[in-house]
Amino acid sequence: MAQARRLAIDIVVPLYNEESIVAEFHRQLTDAIAPLRREHDVRICYVNDGSLDHTGAELLKLATDDPGVTILELSRNFGHQAALTAGLDCARGDVVITMDGDGQHPPELIGEMVTLHLAGYDVVLTQRVAADLPRFKRWTSAAFYRLLGSIGNTRITAASADYRLLARPVLEALRQMREYHRFLRGMVAWAGYRTVVLPYAERARLGGTAKYSLGGMARLGAEATFSFSLVPLKIALVIGVGFLVLAAAEVVYVMSFFFTGRQHLLAPGWSSLMFMLLIVGAALMISVGLVGIYVGYIFQEVKHRPVYLIRTVHGNADDPPARTETTQ
Repeated sequence: MAQARRLAIDIVVPLYNEESIVAEFHRQLTDAIAPLRREHDVRICYVNDGSLDHTGAELLKLATDDPGVTILELSRNFGHQAALTAGLDCARGDVVITMDGDGQHPPELIGEMVTLHLAGYDVVLTQRVAADLPRFKRWTSAAFYRLLGSIGNTRITAASADYRLLARPVLEALRQMREYHRFLRGMVAWAGYRTVVLPYAERARLGGTAKYSLGGMARLGAEATFSFSLVPLKIALVIGVGFLVLAAAEVVYVMSFFFTGRQHLLAPGWSSLMFMLLIVGAALMISVGLVGIYVGYIFQEVKHRPVYLIRTVHGNADDPPARTETTQ
């Protein structure tokens, strides 16, 4: 029987201010992929997303000790999705695996992901199960995916993570999507291809604190002050919702007169006039706010700024990343 072809596998890990756990994470990762390296060529690409601590120095030690490690140093913090994009652009293998560097993604799954790929799948998604998350976070996450599924044309797996395997055709498809506002989970789902879902139990962080705050998770779907933020445009939306709340309060106030038999105290025509002013004003402000958000997104896209900028590359990198800009 013919021997299975040796795969070139790239593992992409974005990091931001993780100096205390880099060495332990790398040890666990290399231990998990040691059997895989006997059968395939595995390279690890760490993306230092503008860390302000000594993460860069810790990564340099890894690159010195392990020839299979490449480090991309971004010029500043561009965000998790941009850092993942930098790593994907650097990938040269037959498959690429992306994962977080905080230890919550179990590296032992990598071998199983490769096995599923060899079985014919182009995308191996992971899905969190039995995660010990706060109730509020579980509720907002479920509501987010439910809303996204109801208003969009792309079905995204609920509780999916940025821990996934992508075959070369999927990687090339993603490289053609150079939008500035990036949501890779949605982009991978939009691309299609033969997909399988692999459930996993999320672990506790190896150390440090989570870098995705509630605000950070909200910014995953919307970036933020004119060219770098859409907050001024969203103010109109907030004002519109405020007017809608006032309209509802006005309805309650006026109805209280009818329920208590004091309707004769109301000035004729005043109620209906106030209702119309508040409701129409709210509708207009909400509409203008929503249009403003879309215009803001278009404004940021047409400038064609790079998704990220690389300051330097360390380690065994045969080529620079394929792309660094949003243009083609």
